[in-house]
Amino acid sequence: MHDIWNPWHGCRKASEGCANCYMFTMDRWRGLDGSVVRRNKAAFRYPLSRSRDGSFKVRPGELIRVCMTSDFFVGEADPWRDEAWDVMRQRPDVRFWLLTKRPERFAACLPDDWGEGWDNVMLNVTCENQRRADERIAILLATPARHKGIMCAPLIGRADIETYLELGERGGDGVRGCGIEQVICGGENYEGARPCDFDWVRLLAAQCREHDVTFAFTETGTVFVKDGRTYRLRDHRLQSEQAFKSGVSIAGRPIEWRLHDALGLPIPAEELYQPRFRERCETCGQRLICNGCSDCGRCA
Repeated sequence: MHDIWNPWHGCRKASEGCANCYMFTMDRWRGLDGSVVRRNKAAFRYPLSRSRDGSFKVRPGELIRVCMTSDFFVGEADPWRDEAWDVMRQRPDVRFWLLTKRPERFAACLPDDWGEGWDNVMLNVTCENQRRADERIAILLATPARHKGIMCAPLIGRADIETYLELGERGGDGVRGCGIEQVICGGENYEGARPCDFDWVRLLAAQCREHDVTFAFTETGTVFVKDGRTYRLRDHRLQSEQAFKSGVSIAGRPIEWRLHDALGLPIPAEELYQPRFRERCETCGQRLICNGCSDCGRCA
């Protein structure tokens, strides 16, 4: 996928949301040990790779999700993280989306020139239930960053985030940088998937709507509970379509990414990458936060 950069692979389970992690499942299918964290030599500098004509393969304005088969702040990756930061430093024209279950490591792992945050990097924490929301969002809000988000996936319990959305909105009280700009929500898949209750999703959606924060319900998960009835949806495409049809996703206030070139000059809007979508994308729960079609040819 053109929107994912995995400079390393493998992770250590950190909380209950990790119990049925898709990465561990897929590695086990391939006969690999997902707990072994290893540098991805072939893809480590992917955002800096160029086409034959000399242009970057990752175009200005694209959104890159980082470490989707690991955790950017996992301790085993400490020897390589500075180099990964340097890759992002060299692409101030690209948006990097970082997700972690280890926000307590922000202070020790952010680059020396982070300051109040980089304009092209969004820090996100996973909040699979109320316990983890209370544990992680406060740290996120207290961390300097230009962009901040929450990932409620897999959502395996009720999570009330009203206090944190309100705190981030009014600022002060230890909040550094922006408040929460985006919340992504989805159910669990693969072996042992636990139920995702639509009431939990509705609560998050309502709170985001109240604070004009973007909310994306991307997939129901394999076991979905709605109005007391349990549904089993094993097809990922169907899960995404049902999430879209629920109508709870909302585009909140626009996120202002101040992207610039290597010389520090702003990039004209007409020169930034614009996502393109196909017909089947119209009913996809991911569309609101998607980087667009990669032209892989599978739906041609």
